[in-house]
Amino acid sequence: MHPLTWLTLLAPGGLLAVSMTPGRLAAAHPRLISTAGLCAGILSLLVAFVVDVAVAIHGPVWTQVAGFAGIGASLYFDALSAAMFTLVSFIGVIVLLYSRNYLHGDPGQGAFYKGLAFTLASVLAIISAGNLAFLIIAWIATSLGLNALLLFYPERPAAQLAAKKKFIASRLSEFFLFCAASSLWSSFGTLAFPELFTAARTAAAAGQAFSLTLPAIFIVIAALLKSAQLPFHGWLVEVMETPTPVSALLHAGVINAGGFLVLRLADIVAPSESALHLLSLVGGATALFGSVVMLTQTSVKVALAYSTIAQMGFMMLECGLGAFAAALLHILAHSLYKAHAFLSSGSVIDLARASWTPSPGGQPHPARFALVLAAAAPVAFAVGGLMHAGMIENPGAATLGAILLMSLAHLIANAFDETTKTYVLARAIGMSVLIAASFFTLHGVVEWLVADSLPKALQLRDVEDLAIVLVVILSFGAVTLFQSIMARHATSPFWQAVYVHLSQGLYLNTLANRAMLRVWPRRAAVSSL
Repeated sequence: MHPLTWLTLLAPGGLLAVSMTPGRLAAAHPRLISTAGLCAGILSLLVAFVVDVAVAIHGPVWTQVAGFAGIGASLYFDALSAAMFTLVSFIGVIVLLYSRNYLHGDPGQGAFYKGLAFTLASVLAIISAGNLAFLIIAWIATSLGLNALLLFYPERPAAQLAAKKKFIASRLSEFFLFCAASSLWSSFGTLAFPELFTAARTAAAAGQAFSLTLPAIFIVIAALLKSAQLPFHGWLVEVMETPTPVSALLHAGVINAGGFLVLRLADIVAPSESALHLLSLVGGATALFGSVVMLTQTSVKVALAYSTIAQMGFMMLECGLGAFAAALLHILAHSLYKAHAFLSSGSVIDLARASWTPSPGGQPHPARFALVLAAAAPVAFAVGGLMHAGMIENPGAATLGAILLMSLAHLIANAFDETTKTYVLARAIGMSVLIAASFFTLHGVVEWLVADSLPKALQLRDVEDLAIVLVVILSFGAVTLFQSIMARHATSPFWQAVYVHLSQGLYLNTLANRAMLRVWPRRAAVSSL
């Protein structure tokens, strides 16, 4: 067994040991349990740093701990898993440290730390799994741990409802992932990742990609369900009944499991156009929906929840466009941002008071705004082309760059109104170009780091790919324009009505709640889970 294996097992093993603390001891000595959990989290972060160095020097490492024929407990570390392992360990330490004071004095603090440690250990097991069977076991364990955290206050009806909907989505996700594993075992006779990836590349190179279509679609469906994509997104909005550290861990770590699954099995998903198109359509629709609804929320945490739904949709869209390195970069950046956003959500009033409001009234002239918005995509394509990530060679990264610049259109258009301060306009334009260059630079770095772990970015192949890209760019341009129009005509009865409907998420979650309460009475929620 590779020496790295024993060291790696310490990370989830230490957290798992904390989660197995007897309940009576945890209740009597919550501070001790919290200290032990924090120490286990710090240990996992140290292990992650060692793994990063080992993978950088020696390359991917696969080892069988127990089992046979690619089934059982095995570990696989490459650049992808090393990056995600470090991310989750780092966020875990921050959340564990934050929870020590946040829950101080709460009678359930010990039990909370047990659930938090178990969930973290399960996520780390997903990332380090060396075969699909072991990944499925960790996948199920993560759902069970998260359900326990969602019901930390079991008497709250909203918490019960969120747990029930999450329970159903998780079981469906596990079913489709099991179907994918069965299909792959039937085709290739192994579930070990190195052998599975080699077999998938061989089949694709031999023109037999059709053998990967069914398992690829199963994998995509499982990932979409795990990452709260339409129409199974409602539970993520209702997890605000749990303590804030759970929201931070969920939105910054657990919710990324679906994206990690697609990236981990990208060699199987990439050759299937059907699977990629499904990712693009569902991910793009979810991103649009979450982005628009987020604009109308008055609750900080609910707005952050819709933001996460939208960002997961973005990430699925990037995978569907074949920009796997861009999707990984998105996961890393979004996780760090969202963990900070949730843990600092109590300071939102201070941030709002300190923010700068442009004149006049914060709303740019419609003509100037439209011109700036129209120029965003060509600028992004030009910068991306100079950095070998143009529309032809990497449509996914180019599309994301265009959307990124369109999000700055409001700032640039407002800068035109600062007629007495020319440097404001120059600074806004310079910052936009710098942001575009920074994005494509970071994308290039990530693409180089994971060159041996993820397939190369898919080029623009046919008219269908071009149509998807154009629809995505035009749709997000329309959302940006819609945001400006709605703010400018806030007193209009029509836009007030639109605002009300959007603030309710177009009632999709309400309909899901009604259906859920009919088939699963509230009284049985706690006992059934």
